[in-house]
Amino acid sequence: MASNVSVQYLGHSCFLVTTPKAKILIDPFLTGNPKAAAKAEDIQCDFILVSHAHADHYGDTVSIAKRTGATVVAVYELALHVGAQGVPVHPLGCGGGGEFPFGRLQLTIAHHTSSVEGPNGPVMLGSPVGFLMRLEGKTIYFAGDTALTMDMQLLGERKQIDLALLPIGDNFTMGPEDAAEAVRFLRPKLSVPMHYNTFPMIEVDPDVFVREAGKHGYKVEVMQPGGILEL
Repeated sequence: MASNVSVQYLGHSCFLVTTPKAKILIDPFLTGNPKAAAKAEDIQCDFILVSHAHADHYGDTVSIAKRTGATVVAVYELALHVGAQGVPVHPLGCGGGGEFPFGRLQLTIAHHTSSVEGPNGPVMLGSPVGFLMRLEGKTIYFAGDTALTMDMQLLGERKQIDLALLPIGDNFTMGPEDAAEAVRFLRPKLSVPMHYNTFPMIEVDPDVFVREAGKHGYKVEVMQPGGILEL
């Protein structure tokens, strides 16, 4: 049977999830991304999910949304910031969720920060989040930029996660060892590392994550930018 869900890794923390009902773009940092597997002007999507306001996640959100008409889904304050630029938005609060044409989406806790550069320094735009998506009978967890947190254990106990997308780059997020512990909490069928090796400050060996997660009996697939998974 053909898969109904494909997940393409576009580099850093950017993914394009395709279902029969919608194309969902996550954290579209493409312009200025040395690992980007696509150009922002070539992307087609119906929804854009933005985990937080940092430039390496917010990225090309507004330009892509204006060109495609995609609805941007983000935490309340960030959604208002985007909406003020003439883009359709759907604001959510952390822990809240909703039904969308592609399925159910819920925002999850992420321990990080969220800001854009203002004239006098960083301007905070709400809390960072992750995403829990239920679509076509599959559950995808996108952790966003986060530290290891016990909240992941709750997700693992309550949800049957098919795919976990986890940052491993250290310095700004959890590193490979903590990410492997996150896998133990989440108990996903498959994990994919993200947010690493894009810049010198987040250079790590993904094989450490593969090895440490494997000690707990969990499978990791290291995707190359442009690679596609079928769920």
